[in-house]
Parts: sequence; structure tokens; C-alpha cells
Amino acid sequence: MTHEVRGAGSRSGAHVDADAEAAAAGRGAKGPDELRREIERTRHELGDTVEELAGKMDVKGRARARAEDLRDRAGAMTVQMRSSAAHAGQAGRRHRKPVIIGSGAVVVAVVGAVMVRRHRC
Repeated sequence: MTHEVRGAGSRSGAHVDADAEAAAAGRGAKGPDELRREIERTRHELGDTVEELAGKMDVKGRARARAEDLRDRAGAMTVQMRSSAAHAGQAGRRHRKPVIIGSGAVVVAVVGAVMVRRHRC
């Protein structure tokens, strides 16, 4: 057990168990294996942080990734638009007669209105 005497500014001035103080502070005595594991864990975390920072600093790489993402989205939108156009074309073919008849009726009405107007003047 390791003992030390607190300085004159201490509360009690008594002998204190250094190991007990460290354990109370949540640090506890660590063996060499545990220290090695903690060092390895810290190295790994530091490596991840460095990689993350390097990625943020790689403006060219980020721009390429963004451009690729936008190309993918544009491709998906193109496929969606083509699908919608094909669907509209099929609907137009299904309802061709009513559309033609309706359009013809509108043309006849416009021509009739123009002729009536000309005869009045």
C-alpha cells in the first residue's frame, strides 16, 4: 500500500492511501494489459478522427461525391419521367375517341361563333 502525507493546506494533515484516493476518483489502479488496451482504443479513436477530418478537408473528393449523387438522382428522375410519359401515352390511346370528339366539338363551336359574329357585323 502506498501512503503519502498531505501538505499543510490539506484538511486533516493525516496519512492518505493514494490507491484508495485514485479508486474513489474513478481511476483505479490499472494493470499493464488494461493500459495497453486503453492505448489501443485511444489510437483507434484518434485514427478515426483523423480520417474524418481528412475527409472534410478533401474538397475535390466531396465535390466528386456530390456530383455523382446528383447524377444518380437525375438518372432516377429521367426514368420516372419516361415512365410517367409512357403512362400518359397509354391513357391517351385508351381515351382517344372521346378526346377527338371533344376537340372536334370545340373547333365547331369556335368556327360557329366566328361565323355568327361575322354575319352580325
